[in-house]
Formats: sequence, structure tokens, C-alpha cells
Amino acid sequence: MHQPLSLAELQALLARVFSADALAEWGLLLACLALAGLLSWALSRAIAKRENSVLFGERVIDGALFPLLALGLAFGARRLLPLYGLAPALFKLALPVLVSLAAIRFIARVLRAAWPNSTAFKALEKLGSWLVWIGAVLWITGLWPVLMDELDDIGWKFGTVKLTLRNLIEGGLTATLVLVLALWISAAIEAQLLRRESLDLSMRKIASNAIRSLLLFIGLLFALSAAGIDLTALGVLGGALGVGLGFGLQKLAANYVSGFVILAERSLRIGDMVKVDGFEGRVTDIKTRYTVIRSLGGKEAIVPNEILITQRVENSSLADPRVLLSTTVQVDYDCDVDAVMKALAAAVVEVPRVLSDPGPSVQLSRFADSGMELSVFFWIMDPENGSGGVRSDVNLAVLHTLRDLGVDIPYPQQVQRLPKSALAPESPTPQS
Repeated sequence: MHQPLSLAELQALLARVFSADALAEWGLLLACLALAGLLSWALSRAIAKRENSVLFGERVIDGALFPLLALGLAFGARRLLPLYGLAPALFKLALPVLVSLAAIRFIARVLRAAWPNSTAFKALEKLGSWLVWIGAVLWITGLWPVLMDELDDIGWKFGTVKLTLRNLIEGGLTATLVLVLALWISAAIEAQLLRRESLDLSMRKIASNAIRSLLLFIGLLFALSAAGIDLTALGVLGGALGVGLGFGLQKLAANYVSGFVILAERSLRIGDMVKVDGFEGRVTDIKTRYTVIRSLGGKEAIVPNEILITQRVENSSLADPRVLLSTTVQVDYDCDVDAVMKALAAAVVEVPRVLSDPGPSVQLSRFADSGMELSVFFWIMDPENGSGGVRSDVNLAVLHTLRDLGVDIPYPQQVQRLPKSALAPESPTPQS
């Protein structure tokens, strides 16, 4: 990176940039941008582009690869200009702009890949973009070293350690770079793990969560060390804080530990149909702190992992995804119940989603007041698709079968007895 410019040098540089002598530089810069776009497009065609790609983005040029290639080509072109007797003017301004653009694209794409569904992403992206552009303007105008010198005079002393605003800013920039690199590596490893169909999805989730936590922890240690913070003193302070926070955040820690236990034991897996605290649905995601359960009606419940460990959980598909369902119907006492039961079993087995092995069964449940009650039992393999539709189809098959056999479905009848006084005719009213 070139040295920052003074104000007089900047004014002279701007005059040269917009002069006729800089036309060759403008053409060379446009050629670098066009070549960078062409190379990015060719690489996106050669490499399988994936969702939330850090390098290619959504439209190739909005990824991190395009500004990085443009920066490399522009840097090479700037080195070649003195060989042909040309003094670089435009490239002194273009290089800081390309560096800022590459930093913004890279940080934004890494954050989007790490947290694709985060609502705070756009606000964080705008804040980071403004900070990077402000830093680029300060560097180009030559105000950056002046500002850093002024900030170096503002500081605090903690024992033998002196901290200044300059140290905090430089340490923050270093920490941001290290953490973004750690997030990029963890997101790439997580994407590779989640695409491996040979491994169980729950095991892939626990591996990706563990790798991300480990890389972020290592990145945080490097960032703190780069910022000039003594890690030995931080270890003593962290131990003291850990004891205090252990009591205050024990619920939060219990949820994180429970999340790893659930993923390791595979007592709950993504796709299982479960019922927790009266809420029934399908497990759609298992996080380190909570589990997301989506009901068949579209509602989602966020259940802390500690509840899934300490309370009763009904899992319909833990060892066997087959689920037994039933429906009841009453038939007339005068019908041939044996023939009716065989006909109902044969009709229900033809219903879609009803398994033939084990097949449906019909049992005489009880003798009701109005007729004989028959219970129809049947198995399904896909409880995640709901039970209302298949139960309705079974009820329709039962109704059509009974109508074809001429068997009546009795309905309750009530006999009302009135006292004789209510049945006696009223005496005529005497006429005056």
C-alpha cells in the first residue's frame, strides 16, 4: 500500500487524474476491471457455485473474488506504469478504493454465510461499510496518520499497562480480521460437513457446531493477543468471572450442554415427530441452545434443550417411523359383523399411505347403546405429513364400504315420556 498523501499532493493528484495525460490510466483501469469480471465469471462457471458463496456471491460480481482480482490486476498495472515512462496518478486513488471494496465484500459475505438468517445482518453490514469507507477517505486524504497520532495521546494506565485509543482501534481492526477469517473457515467446513450424506444429519450438526465454537475461541485468543492484551492476566480474571457467571448463567450453560448431549446421544434427530409439553410437531433444527419444532399447522416452537433432557418427550419415530392410528364406527346389531369386519379391513388397506405390512385390523370394541362399536387400526410410515388426511380417507373408505354392504350406521334415539296430565285435553273455558 502506498503512503498516505498530504493535502497539497492530493490536490495535485486530482488535477492529474482528470487531465488528458491520465487517459491511458483510465483505459488500463477499466481493462483491469473488465478482466477481473471476466475471470470471476469464468471461475464461477468452472466451479460449482453454492448458496451464500463468499467468493462469488449471488451475481458473481457482488462476491469477494471480483474486487480481489481487480485489486491484484490494478496493483500489477501500477507497477508496470513506470517501465513505460508513465507516472501513476489514478491508481494511487484506485488502489485504496479497491482495498476498501474488497474488505466490505469479504466481511459481508462471510457474515452472511455464517448467519444466513440473521435479522441484524443488514445493520451490521451497513455499519461496517461506513467504517471502511471512512477509513479509506482518511487514508487517501492523508488524515489517517494525523488522527492516529492524536489518538495515541489519549490513553489510560492500568498498573504497568497503558492503553490508548490508537491501540484499541488497531487492536479492534486486527481482532475483526482474525474473527472474520475464523468465521470463513468454520462456515466452509460446516458447509462441507452438511453436504456429506454418508454421515447422520445430527452428527454433522454436532461436528459443525463444535468446529465453529473451537475456531471462534482460537480466533478470539489470537485477536486478544494481537490487540496487546496479556492472556495470562486474562486467564486469572476469566477464572474469577467463570465462578461468578457459573451461578448466574447455569441455565444457559445447561442448555448448551444439553444440546451437545442430544446431538451426541441421538435421542432426538432432525425429522423426528415429537410431542413436548403438549406441543406436537417435527424437529426441524437442533441448535446448541435450543431445538426448533414445527407443527403440521405451520407454528414453530423454540424449546430449550434442557427441557428435552429433563422432561418427558414423546418421539413417534425414534426407533421405528411407523405410527399406529385408529378410528371407530358403530354398526347395526342385525348385521353380519364378521363379514363387515373383513370387508372393512380389505377396504382400508387400499387407502394411500396405509401400510399393508402390518396391515389394518378391525376389532369389536364394545356393545354400545345404539349399536356395535368397531375399532379400525392402521399403520402409516410418514407421520411428518400429518394424520388428519389419511384418517379422513380411511373414514370415507369405511363409509362407502358400509353403504355398499347395506349396513346402517345407527344414531342415538331418545324416547320422551310425558305425564298423563300433559296428554289430557284442556277443559273448555265457560262462557259468561
